[in-house]
Amino acid sequence: MNPAEKSRGMSTTYAVYVVIMTMAVFQVLFAFEAGPSLPLMLMLAVLQASLAVMYFMHLGQERPSLVLALIPYTIFIFFMMNMIWSDSVRLLHMRPH
Repeated sequence: MNPAEKSRGMSTTYAVYVVIMTMAVFQVLFAFEAGPSLPLMLMLAVLQASLAVMYFMHLGQERPSLVLALIPYTIFIFFMMNMIWSDSVRLLHMRPH
């Protein structure tokens, strides 16, 4: 990698970091001023997470087939996490359903 590509990559990294931090500050200020809006907060959280995955974990530089292959696995993980939530509620009250 030549120096021009390396410096451009770091500037992109810094720009994405600033955007993510700005979105976080906006979320906090908006939650204090107008009250937390669940759809807006979830949308911003998903956008922040996708930016972090695409740029900091370098998923944006991978082939599209790898990205498409990861989608079913992610859905499977979310589905399996959904299976244990009811058990955590049971443990919270320390009694069976």
